[in-house]
Amino acid sequence: MSTGSQLSLLPHPEKTTEIPLKPEGQIIVGDTLEELRKFPDETFQCCVTSPPYWGLRDYGIPGQIGAEMKLEDYVTKLVQVFHEVKRTLKSDSTFWLNIGDGYTSGGRTWRDSDKKNKGRGMDYRAPTPDGLKPKDLIGVPWRVAFALQADGWYLRSEVIWYKPNAQPESVKDRPTRAHEHVFLFSKNEQYFYDHEAVREKGDNGSPRNLRSVWQVNTEPYAEAHFATFPRALILPCLVAGSKQDSTVLDPFFGSGTVGLVSGALGRRFVGIELNPEYAQLARKRLGW
Repeated sequence: MSTGSQLSLLPHPEKTTEIPLKPEGQIIVGDTLEELRKFPDETFQCCVTSPPYWGLRDYGIPGQIGAEMKLEDYVTKLVQVFHEVKRTLKSDSTFWLNIGDGYTSGGRTWRDSDKKNKGRGMDYRAPTPDGLKPKDLIGVPWRVAFALQADGWYLRSEVIWYKPNAQPESVKDRPTRAHEHVFLFSKNEQYFYDHEAVREKGDNGSPRNLRSVWQVNTEPYAEAHFATFPRALILPCLVAGSKQDSTVLDPFFGSGTVGLVSGALGRRFVGIELNPEYAQLARKRLGW
């Protein structure tokens, strides 16, 4: 993968290599941008994904997104990937993006691992982005969301994922973070969204429209040294945003949780994963 400063939003090739979809789903190992370009227009009904967070994890593989030294390069890469996602989504599709935030490194160039989270260890730390100060909250989710909005996506909702069992932090000068963002985007102004299927119980016991704060515990997977999607977080996205027998895309497949939930709901899926070890974890979870 080239550096972010060299990236541009190039139009997709006029001719694509069509990949037949297996009935139950498919896991593709490779660079997500390159693999997405092999799919024809309007292949998928829904996309649910969580890309690597910027500067928070070292996934240990060349070309990984999230290891850029400049924040703007990270944002540019994600815009380019999701530009291609938009092409491969059907006209009435939705795109659900979970993305976390972080703080500037304050000049630190590495970070030690800890017993509770082996994935925290990093031998690099990006410098403080231009315009920010040491200890600043970066605002990564909204920077990405606004960049995608500028690229043509309809930004329809901001969901707050509240984590009751969030990891403790040793900080003493700010609250402990216990939430992340899930953004709902659509490809067009009108799109498929089954609001009846995700109605929730109100305080008086009667059904009401789904609210924008979701209380979902984190769900660790013992064999993974990285954060995994909780199934309960993915469920409302797919119930509201995908049709029975449709195909769901996750371009950052990780350990395959989107595939698990898709299969449980009777949806096909395509997962793209750069790291062969993570793809193997996903196959094992899916019973392949």
